[in-house]
Amino acid sequence: MEKFYGLLLIVILVFALAKFLKKNIKSDWKKPNKPFPASWRKILFENVPFYNNLIFEEKNSFEFKIQEFLINIRITGVDTEVNEYDKVLVASSAIIPIFAFTNWKYYNLNEVLLYPGLFNDEFKTDGDKRNIAGMVGTGYMEGKMILSRQALHHGFKNESDKKNTAIHEFVHLIDKADGSIDGIPSLLLEKQYAIPWIDLIQKKIEEIYKDRSDINPYGATNKAEFFAVISEYFFERPKLLQQKHPDLYSLLETIFDQKMANKRKKGSLHEINRNDPCLCGSGKKYKKCCGY
Repeated sequence: MEKFYGLLLIVILVFALAKFLKKNIKSDWKKPNKPFPASWRKILFENVPFYNNLIFEEKNSFEFKIQEFLINIRITGVDTEVNEYDKVLVASSAIIPIFAFTNWKYYNLNEVLLYPGLFNDEFKTDGDKRNIAGMVGTGYMEGKMILSRQALHHGFKNESDKKNTAIHEFVHLIDKADGSIDGIPSLLLEKQYAIPWIDLIQKKIEEIYKDRSDINPYGATNKAEFFAVISEYFFERPKLLQQKHPDLYSLLETIFDQKMANKRKKGSLHEINRNDPCLCGSGKKYKKCCGY
């Protein structure tokens, strides 16, 4: 009888786990079936340096991934209106770290909640202790991410501060894909690099404590925060990271499979004028094509 009840308990737990996974994890993603909107391309061109440094074929891939993300993940405003500018920047933040991985899907994300500004650990936008700009949800917030709209915009406007809150939070989500946010992205990091990576993190955290580092001090909080902070640095200022922390840069190249320091720098942010060639490649002026 004890064996029967033990088996019954296992069956109940298995069904409960299956139900939880079905509720919280996407089983498949829809694919885009419409042309990439010209207005979105203009936002990328004017606001996302990573996109501008891609060659033509890579730009097409980036655009496809942006569309795929946005038809599968809800972007919801909380006390703020969400526009296409916000949506494209959120999606860009998601795609930049995993751009090299063709089949990567954010199965552990259902919705991004966009707050107008900073919030506290109770998710309130007023009152005391509002010092949080981004957070990956856990518990009853599992499958959700919260981002400050203000911080999202700032991350793409300032190219020299080595900070991008939205990329930081998506790196946490990548880290979490193996089951825990611990600074060791097991799905991306081959086993032979795991111990060198952990040792290097500890060494760099000690340098921060001794005030001998240009890495954001928040990275010294723990290994998970260090991974997210140094990833911001990697995608925002890759050549500087390579110069000051070549060992870190090399391992991040391995983790993300991207040679960021070698990408062509065309200048970064541009403003498309009405008489410029259209972004769609038609050969017409922007004002007579997509900029009608």
